Amino acid sequence: MKNWMDKAFGATKHYNMVDFSLLKVCLFSIGILLGVYLNQFFLAYLPLVWIAFLGSYLFIMYKTFVKYPDKQNEIR
Repeated sequence: MKNWMDKAFGATKHYNMVDFSLLKVCLFSIGILLGVYLNQFFLAYLPLVWIAFLGSYLFIMYKTFVKYPDKQNEIR
């Protein structure tokens, strides 16, 4: 499993803006599809879904704009 993850993360280092945009469209689409097919199930857990969204959103925004904003040139 670790080897597979290393290969996947290694491949993403070569992604460009279009590749990441398509990845986001893919993930957004699967989220909508799951929401449509499982809407009754998720209605019971709506507060938990909001907490998961807000927690992950705040974490990503923190890492993007607070922790690593000036380290973009160190990756290359």
